[in-house]
Amino acid sequence: MSEANRNTLLIVDDEKSNLRTLTHILSPEYTIYTAKSGADAVEKAKEYLPDLILLDIIMPEMDGYEVLATLKSLPETREIPVIFITGLGSREDEEKGLSFDAADYISKPFGASIVKLRVRHQIQIVNQIHTIERLSMTDQLTGIPNRRALDVRLDMEWHRAIREKTSLGILMMDVDKFKIYNDTYGHQQGDVALQAVAKILEQSLGRRSDFAARWGGEEFAVLLPNTEAEGALDVAEHIRADIEKAEIPCADGSITKVTISIGVNTQIPTQDSLIEFFISGADEALYIAKKTGRNKVVHALDAAEDGADG
Repeated sequence: MSEANRNTLLIVDDEKSNLRTLTHILSPEYTIYTAKSGADAVEKAKEYLPDLILLDIIMPEMDGYEVLATLKSLPETREIPVIFITGLGSREDEEKGLSFDAADYISKPFGASIVKLRVRHQIQIVNQIHTIERLSMTDQLTGIPNRRALDVRLDMEWHRAIREKTSLGILMMDVDKFKIYNDTYGHQQGDVALQAVAKILEQSLGRRSDFAARWGGEEFAVLLPNTEAEGALDVAEHIRADIEKAEIPCADGSITKVTISIGVNTQIPTQDSLIEFFISGADEALYIAKKTGRNKVVHALDAAEDGADG
């Protein structure tokens, strides 16, 4: 299996020897991240979003129970399964660990075969869940994430932006005069055009954190974490230009073209902010873009000023 396709593990233990042992046992099959404290574990879990966490219970300052409680309280990490690792051997200790919603429990000293089997079991469950989620969150026509996937990702990035006090950007876009395109070339060719737009969206995004989805029909959306207005407008203009110059082939060998209008909104959300208003701001900007000529990019702030002038 290539490094890019490997499942990822975060191993958390304040003892270097334990980290070395577990890394030696598991690194042939998995990509390994390590943390030596509870606080470091939480930060690395948020950064790397591993498939599974192996978490020592007895650690100074922030023990495993506190770490797990923190992970379960965060939208982006709450679904990551955790295996407790500990030298505590009583049935009461094991029951306490499982009562904290740990997925499993591994006792020290480590037996390589037991560690591999228990990790493999959890990873199999994770991969099955990911497969189901991927199928339910993928648009079948274009192969990119669907609206449900965008809702999940937006909720996660919204809460992250609140915590970190960073700006979040969203692009709402609509293929111009798509009904006319369908009526002219047929619905099958319309599907080809939507697939072409989706491919260009994915190719136009420069960061792994950027997220493109099909909103529905001929509408698409792009989520831009940690992006202020200028950066969001740059990305939107890049997408608009790439779609304008793209040549979309027809079955008879002829070439067609489409353009796209884009509404942009950016915000540093707070606890009092509403996601619905954030999206509607981009929708309003998209409406202005289409109303004032199509094939253009409009920011929500400019849309508001245009509405006030009107």
